[in-house]
Amino acid sequence: MKDTKLVAARASSARTAWRALLQLVLLAGLALAIPAWAQTAPIDGGSEPPAILVVGDSLSAEYGLKRGAGWVALLEQRLADEGHAFRVINASISGDTTSGGASRLPNLLRQHQPAVVIVELGGNDALRGLPLRLSRDNLLRMVRRAQESGAQVILAGMQIPPNYGPAYAREFQELFGEVAETTGAALVPFLLEGIATDEAMFQADRIHPNEAAQTALLENVWPVLAARLPSESPVPTQTESR
Repeated sequence: MKDTKLVAARASSARTAWRALLQLVLLAGLALAIPAWAQTAPIDGGSEPPAILVVGDSLSAEYGLKRGAGWVALLEQRLADEGHAFRVINASISGDTTSGGASRLPNLLRQHQPAVVIVELGGNDALRGLPLRLSRDNLLRMVRRAQESGAQVILAGMQIPPNYGPAYAREFQELFGEVAETTGAALVPFLLEGIATDEAMFQADRIHPNEAAQTALLENVWPVLAARLPSESPVPTQTESR
C-alpha cells in the first residue's frame, strides 16, 4: 500500500514538473516573439504611411544580389530622399509566374492595403512557354483586383528574345500594353530598357541583371511611379521601429 502511494506521489510530482517546464517554454517563446512584433509596430500607436506593394519575380526579388542592392530597395531610398512618406513592401518571389502572383495578391492586398501596386510578372511564363492567353488573363485579374481595392496599378512590361519564336515574342511583348490599355493601369514599357543587350549588366547566367544594373531598372520605373505620387507626401511624425 505504501509503495502504491509512493508511486502515485512521484507521478503527481512528475506531472507538476512537466507543467512547470511547459509554462517556462511557452513564456520563453513568447519573449522571443515580442521583438519580432515590435519591429513592425508603429511607436506610440502612430498610423503607418501608405504602402507601395511590389509583386514580382526574381528581377525584383534581388536574385543573386546582396540584400538591399535591388531596384526595389533603391526605390525605397529614392522615395525617402525625395520626401515621399511611403512604405515599400517587396512581395516578390524568384521563379514566380502570373498564376502565382494572381493567387497571392488577394491576401497581400488585405494585409497591406497598398496605395500603389507594381506588378512585375510574366517573364517566367514566357520562359516556360506557357500559353500567353493564360498570362494575359492572370495579369488582368491582378490589375483589376488591385484597382478594386483602391490602389493605383503600375504594370512592368517585359520582352523575350526572338529565339522563342518571332510570333510568340511579339505577342508576349504586346500583352502588357494590351492589359494596361484595357484596365487603365500605368505601364513601364520594358523594365530592362537600356540594359537588355549589355552583357556587362547581367550576372553569369545572362538572365538576371547584376547590382550595377539596378539603378537603370529603378530609372525605368521611377518616372511612371512619380507621376502618380502626390506632390507632397508629408513625412509622419511617428516613425516605425526596425
